[in-house]
Amino acid sequence: MQTKSSTRNAYLIPYVLWMVLFVVAPVLLVIYYSFFDVQGNFTFGNYARFFTPVYMQMTLSSFWYAFLITAFSLLISYPTAYMLTRTKHKQLWLLLIILPSWINLLLKAYAFIGLFGTYGLTNSLLEVVGIGSQQILFTDFSFIFVSVYIFIPFMILPIFNALEEMNPSLIYAARDLGASSWLTFRRVIFPLTLSGVKSGCQAVFIPALSLFMITRLIAGNRVITLGTAIEQHFLVTQDWGMGSTIAVFLIIAMAVIMFLTGSGKKEVRNGKKRKAI
Repeated sequence: MQTKSSTRNAYLIPYVLWMVLFVVAPVLLVIYYSFFDVQGNFTFGNYARFFTPVYMQMTLSSFWYAFLITAFSLLISYPTAYMLTRTKHKQLWLLLIILPSWINLLLKAYAFIGLFGTYGLTNSLLEVVGIGSQQILFTDFSFIFVSVYIFIPFMILPIFNALEEMNPSLIYAARDLGASSWLTFRRVIFPLTLSGVKSGCQAVFIPALSLFMITRLIAGNRVITLGTAIEQHFLVTQDWGMGSTIAVFLIIAMAVIMFLTGSGKKEVRNGKKRKAI
């Protein structure tokens, strides 16, 4: 038994080193820099500045856009994942949906600039229809549309897995008992796949909070988020302390979201253990 435990501990060493070097150390470094101003003096002023109206408005804007991106991604992804589980070649269709996520984000952003630009394909089609050229690029619509397109695969995959793990006999039982399609979905399908929904929302909402490249290229800096502010402070104003302070609050927000979306899984596991007992 001691040999097995020592072998197991030896296998954990690379994982622990990886976590310390690339997770714990960067977070501690960010926290350290957050206590210094532009001149390198120790201060708590960065945290006081964060609670000013400018940064509070930026925080609310970031959460609002992240919520919209997550909500639209969920509305599109859940029906898509459900239909995928009912198709004949579902693994092939799933691969085709995930395939765009392998393409570089910058290339996809520039592709949408070409599509939504003044002389792009979208405006050309609008002119053919008779609507005329519209300002699509550098708007909230283009920002949310492109963001949803980018994050959809990360929402579909966990929901698809949750639907695949669900016992189909439960659906048949509900229908045999007289439940309608909507009632079956609301009382059986959705509750049983809630873990997949939570994982998908976590995978979309957390990175959507810190978007900065899309806000520049697609929204033209008309959409200001905390990710944009961090980029500005580190690369433009060289105020690493304020940029680190914003990053600290982002890390805290992400940790809270992970805790809230992960609590359901613990409840399910505890429920299974109680049933087994």
